[in-house]
Amino acid sequence: MSAPTCTKCHGKPSVYHRPYSGERLCPTCFKASLKERVQGAINRFKMLDHWSRVAVGVSGGKDSLTLLHILKEVEDETHGSELIAVTVDEGIRGYRDEALGIVERACKAMDVEWRLVSFADLFGSTMDEIAAGERTLGACSFCGVLRRRALNEVAKRVDANRLATGHTLDDMAQSALLNLLRGDLGKMASIDPGGFTSPGFVRRIKPLCEIPERETTLYAYLQGFELQSTPCPYAGEAMRGDARTFLNMMEATRPGTLFTTYNTALKLIPAATTAETMKTCKICGEPSTGETCRVCQLLQDK
Repeated sequence: MSAPTCTKCHGKPSVYHRPYSGERLCPTCFKASLKERVQGAINRFKMLDHWSRVAVGVSGGKDSLTLLHILKEVEDETHGSELIAVTVDEGIRGYRDEALGIVERACKAMDVEWRLVSFADLFGSTMDEIAAGERTLGACSFCGVLRRRALNEVAKRVDANRLATGHTLDDMAQSALLNLLRGDLGKMASIDPGGFTSPGFVRRIKPLCEIPERETTLYAYLQGFELQSTPCPYAGEAMRGDARTFLNMMEATRPGTLFTTYNTALKLIPAATTAETMKTCKICGEPSTGETCRVCQLLQDK
């Protein structure tokens, strides 16, 4: 029995079925559809201006490599923004070492400038050292907060006016659910894929906001990207894993759950709320929602 044909071009065999839309796509049409969706999100959320200077967070995983590749194609054809790949070395032995080599080779192949910043240089400790010390919070709580600060810092160093991250639809829905479970509706505004502008804070955009993770995985496979094989040794400590498991189960039985969760989150709190409440940390002087930023709180407690 022959494979079903692509519902877009009606010629080539399909390699992917989208349960939430009913489409069956061949490799060419599948990759084109992701590019169109990213471009649509950029335009709809007004993520970029003409000649923006964009720092693209690239970790070496499928999502960030897909983001860099698609964003370069889109910007070469439209806005003409300048892209600079930026990577954070958290200092996780084995895991991050492998990723740095992958990112360096990928950036050379795509002809994109690459900058690197490390936890050791910015905070005086590697993630391995923090994880080995006495702490009341999980390693992922430290890593997530410090990595966000590091990305903002390196984006400022390269004079970027946008910071693009590889958050997929899955990530957006997971963050929405986690904020609800924690009763932290104030952070729901950070899900806005268009980001917001605030002094000392490089506007963060999420062009993959409407792309499911399984589709970035397929895109990376079809493009033949070299991908990281070593898992993060601290990933098991994160509450996000529970949210991921639940949402994946719901999506499998009720296609469209991820989109519904994400779109509901966007309606709850506008991004302007976060922008209006930003202050300056009394210790480091960086943007903060309170008197002392989360980075300084964690570094004092570690």
